[in-house]
Amino acid sequence: MAIVVIGGHSRSVGKTSVVAGLIAALPEYDWTAVKITQYGHGVCSANGAPCDCATADHTWAISEEKDRGGESDTSRFLVAGAVRALWLRTEQGRLAEAMPTLRRRIELSRNVIVESNSVLKFLRPDLYVTVLDPGTEDFKKSAQEFLDRARAVILHDHANVGGAPWQGISLKPVLGRPVFRIAPPPYVTAEIVEFVRQRIESPAENQELRTEN
Repeated sequence: MAIVVIGGHSRSVGKTSVVAGLIAALPEYDWTAVKITQYGHGVCSANGAPCDCATADHTWAISEEKDRGGESDTSRFLVAGAVRALWLRTEQGRLAEAMPTLRRRIELSRNVIVESNSVLKFLRPDLYVTVLDPGTEDFKKSAQEFLDRARAVILHDHANVGGAPWQGISLKPVLGRPVFRIAPPPYVTAEIVEFVRQRIESPAENQELRTEN
């Protein structure tokens, strides 16, 4: 089983579109797709709705998407061709509690693609790719923390990495890594697809990357 993780520095930079694009472009890998969402205070992990609950059973929840006609991100994964799509929701800082269950839910999968940054605290994927959009100023702490583990950057094409506007954020961890420029739509190019394919099918190289980190 190969595990691919797609992260990004903020919301709405195209992470979901990249995941869906890779699923559609590489259907032979029989993907199980996972979206991980961490909520702040006042949002219930059971259903993503606002609430004031503070009970232990609401710290995280995981569900399997069945609707191929919906507008949710996990529905998009199914429409793109994923064999299964899971949505894991947790309170901020409680992802560790949900990981044993997530591991059990994906253990029989042929290949897994995950939309998340924070999951890198608990998984050593075969490939982590980060999506950067210089037009979006926010830069998540989790994206900063794991930037050095990105084996490639998918970069929105209205600026270059050297001219990125983020204050106090160093992009040195990804200097020298492959940079794939996109001008959405589409979010996934033939070059990105081939890069991912090569990393999945090169176990020796993946082992080297794990050792390096």
